[in-house]
Amino acid sequence: MQFQYLIIGQGISGTWLSYYLEKSDRSFLVIDNNDPNAPSRLAAGIINPVTGRRHVTAWMIEELLPFAWNAYTEFGKQLGIKAISQKDIIDFFPSAQMRESFQQRVNENAAYVSLDESVNYNDLFNYELGYGQVKPAYTAHLDNIIPAWRKILTYKGKILNEQFDLSQLIFTTEVVRYKEITAEKIIFCDGAIAGSNPYFNTLPFAPNKGEALTLEIPDLPAERIYKRGMMLVPLATAGHWWIGSSYQWDFDDLNPTLAFREKTELLLREWLKVPYTVTGHIASNRPATLERRPFVGLHPLHSQVGILNGMGTKGCSLAPFFAKQLADHLLYNTPITAEADVRRFTRILSRNIS
Repeated sequence: MQFQYLIIGQGISGTWLSYYLEKSDRSFLVIDNNDPNAPSRLAAGIINPVTGRRHVTAWMIEELLPFAWNAYTEFGKQLGIKAISQKDIIDFFPSAQMRESFQQRVNENAAYVSLDESVNYNDLFNYELGYGQVKPAYTAHLDNIIPAWRKILTYKGKILNEQFDLSQLIFTTEVVRYKEITAEKIIFCDGAIAGSNPYFNTLPFAPNKGEALTLEIPDLPAERIYKRGMMLVPLATAGHWWIGSSYQWDFDDLNPTLAFREKTELLLREWLKVPYTVTGHIASNRPATLERRPFVGLHPLHSQVGILNGMGTKGCSLAPFFAKQLADHLLYNTPITAEADVRRFTRILSRNIS
């Protein structure tokens, strides 16, 4: 089998890259093992224009927000599903200090934040210190998107359902060969595992473990995301919710922990007034980076090898934008945003395999 591109991974990055290559009528094959614990399959799909405890405007968000809305909307129409919804964030303040910090951002006329508290949530939540709003915010319905796109790729014979074996990869002067498959280029969209890839293992990956609970809350209105330290996010299926997430930088395994579950259920009991049922406890390894910027582009020494990775917790906003940039770079040699271009690490990438 011969293709122009071999894409490793069908998480959020591999999904978007294959989508844009499909739109451009390029031949490709995706290799993915359909791991149910992959981060993209466990994420709530939040697209939040502010970040951190001080509600700082997220990097490049002025470009990313409208791009994401349009891209997911178009993708959803093609797939025949709802791919994105506006779900503004109601941020209940857990402390007076957090309210003061939020108020300071509002006083600075920061984008996306406001202190309009005209809606009363006392029938749904316990809260004493009020709330702020983050608007607009979105949820990308990954639980709809990824399986729907996989179904199309399967129908078209463009996905191989197996664990990619790096030891089977061979390079010649003209092609990349994997078992009986040949391609002009290989693009790694395989999340945290890329940190052990000899072509990219010198990049400053900073993987972290995240945990979340899935819930059924039939009586909670699903028009908003609710936050009190953790995010309580409506999923695509009515009455189904997600709450999380943790950030663990040092961990021995990817198993869900009793400590997280107990902490989260304590929060729910103190905060939520309507009944809920825990339906699942999930954990995964996020492909974050030390500088919180993605890795996008072709290896500076090995032009047959590319990467689209390192999206961290911002994958749903970053992936469509940078997948489009990478696709355009592959097809038309257009530039990649300098802060995301993997060539910014040419020096350290020169230390790995030659």
